[in-house]
Amino acid sequence: MILNIIGIIHTPFQRSSGAPVQASLAGGAEGTVEVYEPFSAGLRDLDGFARIWLLYWFDRAALPPESLIVAPYLDHQARGVFSTRAPSRPNRIGLSPVQLVAIERNILRVRDIDVLDGTPLLDIKPYVPRFDSFPNSRAGWLESVASGQILADDRFEQK
Repeated sequence: MILNIIGIIHTPFQRSSGAPVQASLAGGAEGTVEVYEPFSAGLRDLDGFARIWLLYWFDRAALPPESLIVAPYLDHQARGVFSTRAPSRPNRIGLSPVQLVAIERNILRVRDIDVLDGTPLLDIKPYVPRFDSFPNSRAGWLESVASGQILADDRFEQK
């Protein structure tokens, strides 16, 4: 398998501790997405979308190989990693549905960003409400968790 890093994400968040735990909880936090020049032609026609999915690599997440059970940010109970959005996972792929504010050549200005500064960008996809929104879906264990914590702590940082 070959993954190409197509750019880099710039945000105000240097460490996971204090960063929003999800884009919907980011409170309008702003950042930029720099798409490397060889990939910039792929931005054509993206300006008509209000939101985009950023797919990126959790390059600073800790992951002991045997850790498939984690206590996610929104809970303190141990859960199977695949029932969470925790950054420590076998393939450290993250995704965030951010607001697309503007495109300036190969730089995307975004809002509601929940990603650490310097995170490698793997892909961009348009957010399409008709395809990406399922409002009446069940949310498993999250349905019983109070809204509570909206900022990350250091539980998944490399030590």
